[in-house]
Amino acid sequence: MLWSKKGWGRGRWDDRGGVTVFVAVCVLALLAVIGVAVDGGSKMRATERADYIAGEAARAGGQAINPADAISGIAIVVDPLHAQVAAQAYLRSVGATGTVSVSGDGKTLSVTVTGSYDTKFLSVVGIGSLSVVGQGKATLLHGVTAPEGN
Repeated sequence: MLWSKKGWGRGRWDDRGGVTVFVAVCVLALLAVIGVAVDGGSKMRATERADYIAGEAARAGGQAINPADAISGIAIVVDPLHAQVAAQAYLRSVGATGTVSVSGDGKTLSVTVTGSYDTKFLSVVGIGSLSVVGQGKATLLHGVTAPEGN
């Protein structure tokens, strides 16, 4: 009596519960895709912000030119120590951390900002944060109608 209406047994082709497993697998896959999209996009925005901060820190450091050389007309270069201090001060003011370097000729500052992005969806699968690195560079140029000394 496999096909009894009284519920004595289940039929051989009875698939109750089979759709539930399929839906559960599909929902998990869909949540994973949404998580990657949301957290991936947010990480890109965090990286863009880190790039922006690094660029602004490099510009802040680029303002620390060596006045003795600039006034006498010898060269327009940054004072490496003051440039690094100014760039680090900017990084601290926005709550960022990073490194600052000045090129050997004193005309280019490079700033690297490091940080992390705390995930929203991917934390469910054990990925709590993603590292973020931003880079910025400022090169000193001077001149009236066009950059001189390049």
